[in-house]
Amino acid sequence: MTKPAPTPAKPSGEDRSARLAVTVFPIIVIAAFLLGFLLPDQMQALGPYVNLALGIIMFGMGLTLTLPDFALVVKRPLPVLLGVIAQYAIMPGLAVALVWAFQLPSELAIGVILVGCAPGGTSSNVITYLAKGDVALSITMTSVSTLLAPIFTPVLTLWLAGALLPVDAGAMALSIVQLVLIPIIGGLLVRWLLRRWIGAILPAMPWVSVLGIAFVVVAVVAGSADTILVAGALVFVVVILHNGLGYLLGYFASRIFKYPESVARTTAVEVGMQNSGLAATLASTHFNPAAALPAAVFSVWHNISGGLLALFFRARTARQERAEAQQAQQAEA
Repeated sequence: MTKPAPTPAKPSGEDRSARLAVTVFPIIVIAAFLLGFLLPDQMQALGPYVNLALGIIMFGMGLTLTLPDFALVVKRPLPVLLGVIAQYAIMPGLAVALVWAFQLPSELAIGVILVGCAPGGTSSNVITYLAKGDVALSITMTSVSTLLAPIFTPVLTLWLAGALLPVDAGAMALSIVQLVLIPIIGGLLVRWLLRRWIGAILPAMPWVSVLGIAFVVVAVVAGSADTILVAGALVFVVVILHNGLGYLLGYFASRIFKYPESVARTTAVEVGMQNSGLAATLASTHFNPAAALPAAVFSVWHNISGGLLALFFRARTARQERAEAQQAQQAEA
């Protein structure tokens, strides 16, 4: 007797909230971009609070993590290692190539390089889920690349952009520890201490990230509105190429090593989506508002493109399932 197919697990409140948040995220971030661009004088007052906003985003990320999220580092180290290496090799390399190809001025060039040297984006896990990738692997890749950011982001930025503008790698590393590492560890501790009650607030965490990144975008765009008028179109082209080529090379990096489709999709999303909020904050803190513009544009674009990529992968999965069903029917006939 054939066993009935198992009933799919009902999505948790956190899952449903994350799916809704990432669906409307592009709209909110586009609105934030326009608000900063159209009302720069009024919105520049938000600039001093960008660090606080990023710290809140990272604290929220820490609240969503658990120790089992890091277990894959031991259980499946090779795909995690591949993803992290691809993250810190492909995107910085693409950034340098695009800066050279488009002959970007120093301020914009260092902004593009900072985006490339940032860890994985905070919304990549939900995009991976929507794309039918390996969500557990995605969470681990994002977590590991983020925890390594105090080392890799300033070192790579100094190496790749030090000839463009002075880069204080030590000060940048300290900023990342303060803005990323400490809030994430704080979130992990709070989740552990309040583990009996934490489930009630987890559905709000995706919205904390959405509103926090929107806040950063408003402040950064307001501070670089004049640069947008001069070089906005060029920055958009560079960002679209950076993001799209990251997806493509991340996908094929996994396929070259013969990992399954779900791992390839996950690596594509992790490589292509960057923590542009961190890049924007570092650019504003250590350079100038114009250097933060590529990160602000990346915040808008990679969430739009991530949703489109997820739709593409889901459609391909549906086609494959229909083809397999037809083959099975033909075999039975």
